[in-house]
Formats: sequence, structure tokens, C-alpha cells
Amino acid sequence: MTAWDELTGQQSAIDALREAAADPEAMTHSWLITGPPGSGRSNLAFAFATTLLQGDSTGADAEHTAALVAARTHPDLAVLATDRVIISIDEVRQLVSHSQYSPSIAPYRVIVIEDADRMTERTSNVLLKALEEPPPRTVWVLCAPSAADLIPTIRSRVRTVRLRVPSVTEVAELLERRDGIEPALAERAAREAQTHIGMALRLATDADARERRARTLALALGVNSVSGAVLAAEQLVAIATDDAKALTADREEEERAAALRSLGVEPGGAVPAALRASLKALEEDQKRRATRSVRDGIDRVLVDLMSLYRDLALLQLGAGLDLVNESIRGDLEVASRESSAQQSLAALDAIALARRRIEGNVPPTLALEAMLISASGRAPTLGSMS
Repeated sequence: MTAWDELTGQQSAIDALREAAADPEAMTHSWLITGPPGSGRSNLAFAFATTLLQGDSTGADAEHTAALVAARTHPDLAVLATDRVIISIDEVRQLVSHSQYSPSIAPYRVIVIEDADRMTERTSNVLLKALEEPPPRTVWVLCAPSAADLIPTIRSRVRTVRLRVPSVTEVAELLERRDGIEPALAERAAREAQTHIGMALRLATDADARERRARTLALALGVNSVSGAVLAAEQLVAIATDDAKALTADREEEERAAALRSLGVEPGGAVPAALRASLKALEEDQKRRATRSVRDGIDRVLVDLMSLYRDLALLQLGAGLDLVNESIRGDLEVASRESSAQQSLAALDAIALARRRIEGNVPPTLALEAMLISASGRAPTLGSMS
């Protein structure tokens, strides 16, 4: 299996990058890969990086390079990925400095920035200087949901490769082929993840994640009063928090253990006072990441609720289209008869408003309360919070 096999439904993008890698004379040194969340932006970036770093090598040498890229330890690969709200200017300055070195063992030095849309304008301008005059064997690969998420001057200096939304069938086939998932579960996970590849894999392999999603939908369907909306909002935030903890707990434990080993502290041993500052810095970084993870978890809850009300609207309008939540069709049919298409469409508007409010730092519980009250048809949308 090659790095390109991690992708699905993106043949035109794969062909464009493969052709560029095969022709050094026509090679572009600054790339932007765009596409919706879960479409495979990062996977495509690292498949491209693998091909560039492999060069003409074959057999065991090519496999060794692919393994180093997969582990993010190749000496000519630099990666910037953040779990925080923004990418800091110091992180980009460090990458720019790194980009000036010639590659040590590969034909190119490749620098990948995931979530490049999280750069502020000031930080973007630091990167811009490096993109204007890149060293001859340095390749920048930026990833973002849309080209519009980057400043115009950066957009003008990159070659853009756009990804499309893969189909349920394509994502399910990928899970079966790559991860050995049973076909029925792969199809359900792909559908309920709305073809987000990473989330589909999680739903297919994590029973707790599936159970949390089912609870989210059940809570929303069960709201029939203002007090019920308030209680449900609290529980949805708790679900998002639990989901975030599940994603980060193992990683944080591994990071702490690795830090202690690097400091020469035995497991269970006391940390000398002189070394506590290093651990505190790690803990602060983990706290910032946890905050971002909870926000992402709340947004996943809202995306799941959008699929719920979308399905209700389809049933109420008799559209005859496939449901995202086919596994609970019976419950949806009952709920669709107890409300109207107008209410379901209003609920979708309320969810979009809740997402904007949370981005504007409205407390998530309050935003969810207002959304659920509006979605249940118990009160008009609470515009005073906008």
C-alpha cells in the first residue's frame, strides 16, 4: 500500500500532484490544498511529501522513507500542526528559518502547514516572505478549508489543489480496504460521519464514540419544554467534554511520560524543583489544547444535530433522499409527524446561529440552550444573544 492509497475520491488532485513530483522542471514550490473537513487534505499533503522525499528510490529505501514520513521523523520534513485556536508567529518564524537549509538526504526539503487558516494576518505576512523567494529545493504545502481563508498575497503565490467531498460509498470502501472494517459498519460510519474520513474511522472503531453520538440525537429528540432544553444543553456540553477527554487523555499521558523520561525522572519519582518549569510548560500547552478540543467537540455535536434536523426536513417534505441517520429512521419518522418542515428548517438556522455565537465566545451552554429552545418550537430564536 502506498501513501496515495490513504485517499479516496480525489483522483484528479492525486494526478496533479503526481505529475508535478515527476517533473522537476515544472515543479511548483508553494502549494495550497483546500477541501472541506474530513476530505483528506492532510493525507494528500503527506502523500505528496512522501513522493517528493522518495525521489527515484525504490524498494526498501522507498518504504523506509514512507515510514519516516508517517512517523513525522524524516530529517527533510517539517510539519506544523496545532491543536490551539491559532498558529503562533514564533512557530512560523521557526519554520521559515528551517526552510532555508538545503535538504540533507532527499531531493527536497518539504514543509507542511496543516490548518494554515489559523494564522493571523501578521503571522501570514511572515510566511509570505518565505513564499516569495523559496530556496530552489524547498517545497511548502499548506492545507486549509478554502483559499479564501488565507490572505490574498499568499493565495497569489501558491498553486491550489481543490479536493471534493467524497461519497459515502467511497469512504466506506476506504475503511474496508485500509482498516478492515466490516462492510455494514463501514457504510453506517461513513454515512453518520457525513463522509468525514477521520470521524468515520473513529465511529467505526470506537463504540463509545458511537454511543455518545446516539445520546446526542436522543437528547435533542426528547426536548419538549424550555426546562428540558436547559437540561439537554448541559448534557450536550458534558458529552462534548467527555468526547474531548477521550481524544486527548492517552496523548497527554504519553507526552508527560516522555517528558519525564527526557528529564531523567523515574516513573512515580519526585520531580526536582529545577525541572518543574519544563513540566509546567507542557501542562499549560495541554490546557490550551484541551480548550480547543472541547470547542471542537461542541462543534461536532452541532454538526450531528444538523444531520438530525436535515433528516427530519427531508421526511417532512417527502424528498425521498437518503438519510444520514438511517439507523434511527423509525424514531425520525415519529418525530417528523409531531413537527413541521418549517420547524426543522428553523432548527437548522438556530444551529448555524449557535455555531456563530460560540465562535464569538458566547458560553456554549447558553448558545445550546437557545438553540434547543428554538429548535423545539417552544420559543422564538433568542436574538438578544447575537
